[in-house]
Amino acid sequence: MAKKSKTIAPENEIPQSRDNPFFTGHDEAEQTFLDAWKSGRLAHAWLICGPRGIGKANLAYRMARFALSQPNDEDSGPGLFGDTEPVADTLQMSGEHLVFRRVAASGHGDFRAIERAWADTKQSKRKASISVGEVRGIGSFLRLTPAEGGWRVVLIDAADEMNRNAENAVLKILEEPPQRALIFLVSHNPARLLPTIRSRCRRMDLSPLPSQTVANLIMRYRPDLDSKDTRPLSVLADGSIGRALELANAGGLDLFRSLIGVLATMPKMDIGMAHALSDATFKGEGFRTVADLMTWWLARMVSVTARNEWAHSQEIVPGEHAIADRLCASAGLDQWVEVWENIARLFERADAVHLDKKRTVLNALLAIEHRAAG
Repeated sequence: MAKKSKTIAPENEIPQSRDNPFFTGHDEAEQTFLDAWKSGRLAHAWLICGPRGIGKANLAYRMARFALSQPNDEDSGPGLFGDTEPVADTLQMSGEHLVFRRVAASGHGDFRAIERAWADTKQSKRKASISVGEVRGIGSFLRLTPAEGGWRVVLIDAADEMNRNAENAVLKILEEPPQRALIFLVSHNPARLLPTIRSRCRRMDLSPLPSQTVANLIMRYRPDLDSKDTRPLSVLADGSIGRALELANAGGLDLFRSLIGVLATMPKMDIGMAHALSDATFKGEGFRTVADLMTWWLARMVSVTARNEWAHSQEIVPGEHAIADRLCASAGLDQWVEVWENIARLFERADAVHLDKKRTVLNALLAIEHRAAG
């Protein structure tokens, strides 16, 4: 998520989207925007879709900075020898570029970034949604004459976090788009948006990053990690560098190894190992990480088995494939889908109403044990 920053992060730190000059993995999407720009038929609103953590906001900021750096074609005119300044062939911009630094510092007069407001004065937690108050005023902002260049730009991250009143306010702007105005909407789940918003945007779908790309980015942003952990983390990340870094920060690979260790004892679960795993819920993001890993792996087990793709799937830790084969042999895939759904609901309820987290993890493991027993 983007947040206010006064300086560009060093290369070995993990920069926020507005601070990050480095970008990889979505060359085709960048070229699509550049081609539209050069054609003179640029959509006024772009809906950038895909899973969390794959670079959608980074791409949106690159497109925004590019637009803000371009001259006003109406005012620029031909040069001394009758030529005009060529349009760049890339969205890449140095972190030292004036436009880059002003966008990163929230100091560009023609740019607004909209995101969930902070829920507390310490800025430790954000509100659940983007309210109409956050988007009110962007219509009048976009209708103003650009103060510093040729365009005014609004970036909403993430658009599917808007509440319905905020969506309706944005829809009114999309229905009557101002001249020389661009809106970039980042969306993890576009199905949550009003159909009328989706229909008024040019949609750009980004795919999960290749495992090797994620591995390279892990080494870039977390050079302190053991090199032998890079590959399994990149597979666990499921194409998302954001997820990979979150797992690395939360000790996710060790927790996954512990989870697989417990599953290896099924259908007679090792209670000591189960308690050791559930004890992790008391540390930091331990509960959310364990919940995410358990539901993710069950979904992986079912989907890879259904497609008969284990032979072509990377094993995250030794013995993972054999454990999946044994569990799937103990019950039908439809029964395992039911287990996955029940466990996902259990974790959601525990998070929502503050149930005992250790007990919740143990109950989830017991549900797997019960199904594995046939």
